[in-house]
Amino acid sequence: MDYMQAHGLKRARPAELVPGTVSVLTVRMDYLPRATPQDWQQREFARLQRPQEAIVSLYARGRDYHKVLRNRLQKLSERIAVEVGSFGHRAFTDSAPVLEAELAARSGQGWRGKHTLVLNREAGSMFFLGEIYVDLALPASAPVTDHCGSCSACIAVCPTQAIVAPQRLDARRCISYLSIEHAGPIPEELRPLMANRIYGCDDCQLICPWNKFAQRNALPDFDERAGLSGQGLATLFGWSEEEFLRRTEGSPIRRIGHARWLRNIAVAMGNALRGEDSADLRSALSARAEHPSELVREHVAWALSQGLSLRA
Repeated sequence: MDYMQAHGLKRARPAELVPGTVSVLTVRMDYLPRATPQDWQQREFARLQRPQEAIVSLYARGRDYHKVLRNRLQKLSERIAVEVGSFGHRAFTDSAPVLEAELAARSGQGWRGKHTLVLNREAGSMFFLGEIYVDLALPASAPVTDHCGSCSACIAVCPTQAIVAPQRLDARRCISYLSIEHAGPIPEELRPLMANRIYGCDDCQLICPWNKFAQRNALPDFDERAGLSGQGLATLFGWSEEEFLRRTEGSPIRRIGHARWLRNIAVAMGNALRGEDSADLRSALSARAEHPSELVREHVAWALSQGLSLRA
């Protein structure tokens, strides 16, 4: 992620990113929808057994967390100002070169799991992080101890083996990075490993024993949007750019754009065709074979070739 590298040491030095910063307040906000069932982890893994169903990462099925958490951080800042008077501050939530997980771990929100995410004994890892840089001298809170022990389930389950060692992630192999942050073609050797995941990947969190304690959020913002959970690949691939923009308004998915959306789904459709031929999938792919985007055309051609090799 170039924007992180471009800011250099400012990532690790809050006072250089926001001059005058003396302390950092860290917050977390759970994001599982209100209606999440107790066996949600097993249900999510089961989606992999339905290759023509699109899998969207849990956090992205509701409203864009940037907007929700940013608004709540602003309200928190206003409440602090009522108590202490005017103070210098700036809020962040995955919106600047901030080492969020490290700040959260150092402030006691949890410990860094072997998958690099922050884990909390009462909430697992299914939460967003946010920060408020302030010019107030506040007493530091203590970090918590590591409770992963000998468990390495997250390392073993990673589809692309992106977790190369405890707390070391090769983002170039991570499905979340490839399907969201990466703008170019997805490496061919990794495409089959993506299966039917079209936006993000939750596997390292789904397998984590600590996520049996994951909390539901009472806000309706994080409830699943109709059409993003349990939807067929062909249906989502058929969305025009106008429909994509309309259906993803206020969603974090919108920022990848229509072409990358089609790229991701084309990969999933190719993977589905490799397992079982489908006239519906082949027809949907063929309709995009002459798409204006070279990125889309290349992935469509690859997907169709997977079905052809199966029939051959």
